[in-house]
Amino acid sequence: MLVARRFLSSIAQRAHYAGRTGLFRRPQLASLPELELRYLQCTCCWRSRVPVAGFDTLDTTLFSSEACKEDNRPLDACYTSEQKQTILHLLNNATLTELAGVKLLRGRKSISIIEYRTKNGPFTTLESVVNVPRLKHKSAVTVFNSILNPEKKERKVRIQLAKFIRPEVDRSWLEDANAVVSIVCGTNKIAWAHVDRGMNVLDWQQLDCPNFLRGTYMASTYLNDVSAVVTLLPSADFYIIEKTSISVQNTALFPIMAHMRSVEAMLFALLEPRNTPLDSNIPPRVLNMMRSAVGRHFGLMVGESRTSGAQTVQQLMTESVTQKLPRINFPSELLMKYRNAFQINCRREGEELCDALLQAVAFYELLSQSSS
Repeated sequence: MLVARRFLSSIAQRAHYAGRTGLFRRPQLASLPELELRYLQCTCCWRSRVPVAGFDTLDTTLFSSEACKEDNRPLDACYTSEQKQTILHLLNNATLTELAGVKLLRGRKSISIIEYRTKNGPFTTLESVVNVPRLKHKSAVTVFNSILNPEKKERKVRIQLAKFIRPEVDRSWLEDANAVVSIVCGTNKIAWAHVDRGMNVLDWQQLDCPNFLRGTYMASTYLNDVSAVVTLLPSADFYIIEKTSISVQNTALFPIMAHMRSVEAMLFALLEPRNTPLDSNIPPRVLNMMRSAVGRHFGLMVGESRTSGAQTVQQLMTESVTQKLPRINFPSELLMKYRNAFQINCRREGEELCDALLQAVAFYELLSQSSS
């Protein structure tokens, strides 16, 4: 009896859907609501939208023989003459730093643009930009649109300033500083940069410390090396010592961490005035600045690691000669002294020098931005 009832029920359901074909059959006595019109993004130009009514028409729409109308359009035809002039003017005249501010152009692509226009002359058409290595059609469209509609990024510098300066000091003391000395410690040397409020480099050098990371961290030998550096440091309102962020989870870096902290403590002890009352209205003379904050300011961070700042320093030195209002001014003797010091084959020798200079520039620029 149960088997007969199931058999009759299946026959009734087939009669209910009689006359319908396809995977999704509709009942005769009722109807599904109208399918909502949907769209797929065109993979040719990424701007056009292909209408898709539903599952029944999906295959016929996707495999339609009609090609995208904008598939073969040249890049110059997609923009007005004013827009093309704006794009070409920036690509032909922007510096490496300015190009790096455009979407997709940070890193090797901005270098490739400068190398290409130096070798082949300025870009005359938008289509010629595609000839630059690593810059194909879709990437070029994104770059052009980013130039025409730059993204406005509001930087919360007031919050960041309190994060990377230690100990915390009143902002007015920092703003009144006429000159600072930026100090960076390496594994075998200490470098410093003396920069005034007008962004002029007054002194920039380093000293080898032969007793660093030798033996068992003898305090007396460390003190001799650090004291030799302190005697050469010029007078300044603040001495800013780089605060490295070494992961405590990597036990292999414990010797480096102990070395950095030892030198940092000795610099604080030797440079800070003694016998200063704790409740006196006198600002501290020695400050810490976070290495990662300087790296983020110049776009040198890759994840949690910081890359070399040699290329950025080379750009700053070039701008000091070629631009009327450079970010920082170098005296001619320092330009001659370090003009070949930061090449690819000798960057390791000048990393501390680069970091000391970039720390001083970041200090003044972040302070200026946070005050505005």
